Amino acid sequence: MHDIRWIRENADEFDAGLSRRGLDAAAAGILALDAKYREAQTKVQEAKSRRNEASKEIGAAKKRGEDAAELITKVGQFKELIREGEEEGRQFGAEIEALLLPLPNLPAPGVPDGLDEAANIEVRRVGELPNFNFKVRDHVDIGEGLGMMDFEAAARMSGARFVVLKKDLARLERALANFMLDIQTEEFGFQETKPPSLVRDLALFGTGQLPKFEEDLFHTDNGFWLIPTAEVPLTNLVREQIITQSELPIRRTAYTSCYRSEAGSAGKDTRGMIRQHEFTKVEMVSITHPDCSDDELEFMTGCAEEVLKRLGLAYRVIVLSCGDMGFSARKTYDIEVWLPAQDTFREISSCSNCGDFQARRMQARFRPNGEARGTRFVHTLNGSGLAVGRTLIAVLENYQQADGSVVIPEALRPYMFDRKVIHGEA
Repeated sequence: MHDIRWIRENADEFDAGLSRRGLDAAAAGILALDAKYREAQTKVQEAKSRRNEASKEIGAAKKRGEDAAELITKVGQFKELIREGEEEGRQFGAEIEALLLPLPNLPAPGVPDGLDEAANIEVRRVGELPNFNFKVRDHVDIGEGLGMMDFEAAARMSGARFVVLKKDLARLERALANFMLDIQTEEFGFQETKPPSLVRDLALFGTGQLPKFEEDLFHTDNGFWLIPTAEVPLTNLVREQIITQSELPIRRTAYTSCYRSEAGSAGKDTRGMIRQHEFTKVEMVSITHPDCSDDELEFMTGCAEEVLKRLGLAYRVIVLSCGDMGFSARKTYDIEVWLPAQDTFREISSCSNCGDFQARRMQARFRPNGEARGTRFVHTLNGSGLAVGRTLIAVLENYQQADGSVVIPEALRPYMFDRKVIHGEA
């Protein structure tokens, strides 16, 4: 949500930010309604003041034994003006909110201009690409060849974009999640959390998925939504809270299933596990002081990168352009891992600084040190640390061998009973 007071004072900057997002100017329409809203507020305040004066005159008149009927009529008129003004205020306030809600966060200074991924800028590449002396297979052929990845069984139960993992691949996915959680909690100070996977409307509104992206979500018949990412419940832990500055930063991580309808993605990544309706992810969320959120984004991105470094997977980091960022983000780094079968890098993590955009929607604030009453909005950040299914894909493709087996990365072997290789079923 945008700060209407900031828009009043920075209308041109607000419109410039929207333009960088590929959107039309909106400040004039918002401020025209805001003027009517404030006019209605003034009308209410003036009517209340005159009502109070008239009420005092009624009391004085009665003490003098005078007829106060005319004054009583005036009080009734002022009450009606107050009611009308408050109703106008609610109406204009709702119209302002309707204009503001669909508008994304404004890009931070330095974010590349551009309306799509073509304008993204590569920041760095890490690791060496693998060399193979045999024909490279994709994760589907590898998993099915091992007899441990079953899309047909999943389709019979659930339809397209689901998978059943069995035996060592099921264990390997769990190993990856435990490995990620151990790094984020034991080394980087994130507190492991087990949040609900079902949330109400307000939780998704707070993080920006509603109302704009309703079609991307799964909804139950009794008013719940399946979370598209643990960002939603983790960030909402500070919803409507006032925390102390000394508590910041708050860092949380969670391993959850995530659910997305993938509306609008027909024909994209239909083969395999790249884009599914249900997938698992280790998510990181940070709640910070506004002065620290830029540094926290760099820290969080490094936490995600460390997982790939220890797995020995080549990757690159890119900063997204204004038009390619998510709705709530003001700056985003994507981490893309190398997938040999596709001969390209694919997204495996997205780390974003949302500034105070989500905090305003959630009314999440902190009290600065030394202040007894004043509060400020926190800044919120989120990032994948990592998408577990896509990491599994990367491990299978980068560690495949000519005979169809898969070498287990050394960092994962303690989670796999110290085994070194996954072999197919006999």
